[in-house]
Formats: sequence, structure tokens, C-alpha cells
Amino acid sequence: MNTKISLIAVTVLLALGGCSEPQTDSQKDQTHVKDVSQNNTTKNKDKSVAARAQTIKEQEDNAPSNPLKNAYFGETHMHTKFSLDAYIGGNRMSPLDSLQFAQGQEKMINGEMHKLNRPLDFAATTDHAEYIGEMYTTFDEEAVGHNQAQLKELRDLTEYKDQLRWFIKYVISVNRGDAKPAHPPFYTGIESTKSAWQIILQATKDEYKPGVFTTLAAFEWSGAPKGGNLHRNVLFRDMVVPEYPVGYADYNREEGLWNWMAQQEKLGSTLLAIPHNSNASKLMMFNPNDSTGKPITKEYAELRSHFERTIEMMQIKGNSEVHRKFWPADEFADFENADSIAKFSNREFDKRNFVRWGVIEGLKHYQNLGVNPYKLGFNGGTDSHNGLMANVDEDNYIGGHGAADNTPELRRTGQVPEWLDAKDESIGSITGVWAEKNTRGAIWDAMYNREVYGTSGPRIQVRIFAGEHLTTNHNDINAMVKEGYDKGVPMGGTIEGAKSAPVFNVWAVKDSIGANLDRIQIIKGWVDLQGEQHEKIINVVWSDNRKADAQGNLPKVGNTVDLTTAKYTNAIGAAMLMGSFTDNEFKPELPTLYYARVIEIPTPRWSTYDAVRNNLPLLTDVQATIQERAWSSPIWFTPAQDAAH
Repeated sequence: MNTKISLIAVTVLLALGGCSEPQTDSQKDQTHVKDVSQNNTTKNKDKSVAARAQTIKEQEDNAPSNPLKNAYFGETHMHTKFSLDAYIGGNRMSPLDSLQFAQGQEKMINGEMHKLNRPLDFAATTDHAEYIGEMYTTFDEEAVGHNQAQLKELRDLTEYKDQLRWFIKYVISVNRGDAKPAHPPFYTGIESTKSAWQIILQATKDEYKPGVFTTLAAFEWSGAPKGGNLHRNVLFRDMVVPEYPVGYADYNREEGLWNWMAQQEKLGSTLLAIPHNSNASKLMMFNPNDSTGKPITKEYAELRSHFERTIEMMQIKGNSEVHRKFWPADEFADFENADSIAKFSNREFDKRNFVRWGVIEGLKHYQNLGVNPYKLGFNGGTDSHNGLMANVDEDNYIGGHGAADNTPELRRTGQVPEWLDAKDESIGSITGVWAEKNTRGAIWDAMYNREVYGTSGPRIQVRIFAGEHLTTNHNDINAMVKEGYDKGVPMGGTIEGAKSAPVFNVWAVKDSIGANLDRIQIIKGWVDLQGEQHEKIINVVWSDNRKADAQGNLPKVGNTVDLTTAKYTNAIGAAMLMGSFTDNEFKPELPTLYYARVIEIPTPRWSTYDAVRNNLPLLTDVQATIQERAWSSPIWFTPAQDAAH
């Protein structure tokens, strides 16, 4: 069973406002009385910081705890006004605003007040590190460079088309070509980046309520060589963080980011990176070669698998699990495929950009290197540029990119610049973790250990355990979970050297305010001795007493959606499903993975809610109904005695 790798003991503590600044010559000339006053102020600040840290520790220790773990839901991909593209679109939500929105507070966006249907358990703001300094300079009147001509021009622009033209001129045109990325000419230097980072961190510290709501310090590194998406969200386990985050102007490729992360680890930080949007990565996310064109090595694989523990399965720019074009035999592959991504930046779709292909390909690298660089759990995020944390209910969607999609008409006919048609946008997804308590350490550890899963929005709970000696066909979830931890491994774990067919126990329960469940599937992937990929989809348990045919295929669950009212009923499906699968085709000499996919009954898509609310005809070129879903992190089998991670 996977456990978190022991990291270097924390030796550096970054406490905002907790350290005195070096004296200048003029300060040294001040009176001794003033020096004493300053020293007392510094001591008082130190005491305040220490008292706050002690209070947080006590709250963490006393937070409600469950040894069998609870499901907590949160957002790991969100942009505020500190992201230049979000600001261009009209987002004026601060990191503090966004974290408060996540807790259920109503906030102004797109000229209207908006609120989540229910609060989250945890959240992180992940602003583009590349431009947080520029944004600090833009809206802080006291900042050096605030009155530069380009920034005056930006603040005076009122039309979105003019703002977009400005953004293309200063950002897109210089950072998606062959030239080395660089900051725009109005960047005033690293001190502005540090100032912005401090504001982001302060909001993270202020809104942390152990046991109730967890905040994580985070940023996005947004590398996009030649328009291929290699973005990563970097999340910290605690507030031992660097002076400032790094962007693609610092490190244009992922190896540079990982090496920087290794440096921060030596300084006491505990951090991971979550890659996202592999569907738009132009064959770079799961490339067999490194950024120099050389075949990836064992050292490359070890560094990547150490820092990249999970991948974002889906977000507002589409579903990256599979695409119907490349998985025609998968009846559920036609889900939020976001086809229009291929219209921009020469991002032609390819099977090798998708997560299922990538994680199975990782088994081939394991065969060759002894380390799997793509041993990735699955999580979800929105990538909303409105600051609206996990606003993932289809009936609550108001767009995700400010002025690009902030009206029903724009969502039907507009575009998210350089990305996709607005009607192709997914509403995004959400991250679920299984953790003993709702604290930073427990939430982060669940992601690191890959006991994490993604859903397309609903707060479905899903569990999967595997082992050679598990009991089949449980009817008690607590007994299933206890045995799973005692005798097997949970999602994200590894079975090493099994000789007999493993048993998989799966369980899922519907979102308490959502749709019933259609079925639970297990997706099995493996590579043969020649390194060729294979996969199989197994329907494990399903609703409504349907009968599977000889090949294991099921009749469709039905559809209760009324397209004239955008309403559905739970007259079909099941509130809870539990079942077992024994892999009688298991071959102990082949590395293999298995993940669970939970499918809901059909419900209205956001575009259908939009049409009905505004008395508009349904769009004919997007789906009117969808089957929401959840994806567990995989469980791996390795023939070797000692799996690398």
C-alpha cells in the first residue's frame, strides 16, 4: 500500500510579517529609543504569529476524525483577479473573495450576485504565477509602476474586444511561439511578484478553519510551448512556502519546474504538482521523450512520479479521460469531448493526449525502467476564471471566463479566446478525497497517496479496494472498508507480486441532492510483454434489475429528462450501488491497472438549463442531456517485488 515518502524535516518557516527587515544606513542613524520600539514591535509580531500557529495546531489536533476516513470535496484549480487573463475578462474577485465564496458567501461576478448551492470542504486558488506581479502593479495604487502607460491603457479599456487585443499583444503573441517566454514590458520586477504572493498567502492563512474548511497554498505554472498545454497546479502541504512562485518565464518546461520543486523540498517545503488539460497538450503530456527529445530515463521517471501524484481528469475545457473518436467501443466516451479545442493553436486531438492512454502507457515505462512516470491518481477542477470555486452544478452555471461567456447568447455563439467554442465548455469537475479529518495535512496526504478521485460535478462518493484475499459481495460498507484497509489496498494503492486473481470491491452513493446512479464500471488496462496496450471495461454492478448479455453489455438505464422544463426524476437508477469483481483473466507477469467509473442516470446539461430559462431553442450541436460521473484513482498491480512508488 502506498504511503507518503518521508520528506526533509521542516527547517524553514515563512511567517507573514513575522521577521524584521535588514536595517538601511539611515535606519541605523535613528535613536536607541526607536530601535527598542521597533524591536518590541517585532517581538509582538513574533508572539502573535506563534500564538496563531499554536491555535491552528490545537484546532488541527482536535478536528473531528474518522479512522475509516470521510469524503471531502474541494477545488484545486481556480483563478482570481491575480490572473491576467481573468482580470481581462472582468474578474475582480480577490483570493480572499474566492475562498469566502467557497464557504457559501454570496459574491458579485459578471454584474450579478452569485452563490454556491452548498459550501466546499477545501479549496485552493491557483493563479497563473507568470503574471501575479503584473496584476499587483495593475490594481495596487501604491505599487511601483502602477501609472505606466500600458497599465493605464489596460485600466481604461472598457470593451472586451479591446481588452482581448491588448492581451494578445502583450501576452499571447510573445509566449506561445518559438521564443523564450518573457514577462511583458510593464513588469516591475520580482518584488511585485513577492507582494502579490503575500496577499494570496494571507488569504490562505486567514480562511483556514481546521475541521470545517481547509485552504491550501497554491499557484499555477502555465508552460505552453508552441501552444501545447503543459500547465501544472502546485499545492503545498503547509505554509512553509517559497518567497515567490515560479512561472514559465523562469522555467519553460516541466523538468525545470520539478527541479525547482526539489530545491524547495530541501528548504523544507512539502509540495506536489497536478498536470491538467492533457487533451490539449499536443502530444507533450505523455511524451516518450523528455523536453530535449531524448528518451525519458529512470531519473526522469523518478522525479516526475515523486512530484506528480495525480492528474486533473476533467475541467471547463473538456474531459481528458477518453474521446469517442479513439474509443468507439466505450459507450460512455462521448462525454464533454470539447471538440472545438482542435480549432485553436493547432491542437489536433490524438489518442496519446488522453489520460486513459497515458496511465496505461506508464505500465510500459515501468517494464522498461522499473519506474512508472505516469502513476497518476485522478482528481477534478474547474479552471474557472471567474473566481467561483467549484461552481459545478449544471443548473447554477453562469459561464467560466468573464466577458467571453457571461450571457446566454455568448455561451451559445461565443468563444473562449484561443481555446474553444463556449457551447463546448464543460461546467468543470470537482476533487474528492478520502481523509481522516478535514485539515491541510490530511487533505494533502490523500492527494499525495492518490486516495483521491474526480467527479464531473456531483458529490458522488466512490470507494474501491483490491486484494487477493478480500471477501466478495459485502452488504455493509464499514465492513468492506475495514477489510479493504486491513487486507488490501484502496484507490491509489499498489498490489505487489500477487499470484492469484485479485478481488475488487466497489461502492458508490449518489450525491445527496443529485441524480441516482446507473452503474459502476471497472476499467482495466495492461501492457503485454511486447509493451502493447490493452484495455477492458467491466460492468460490475448496476441498477433496475437489468440483465447483461453474454459479453457483459447492459441495456441503457432510460431517460427521465423533460427537455421542455429541464427537469428529471429519480424514478430510475439507484441511490447506492455495491458489488465485487474478480479478475479471472489476471496474468501475474503483466503490470496492470484498474479504476472505477461511476455513471449517473441522464440529467440536463447546463446548455439545456440555459435554453429553458431564457425561452430559447435547444442547441442542436451539443448534447441536451449528459450522464455525470466519477473516476476513482487507479489501483496498480506490479509483478516486481518492490514497486518504485
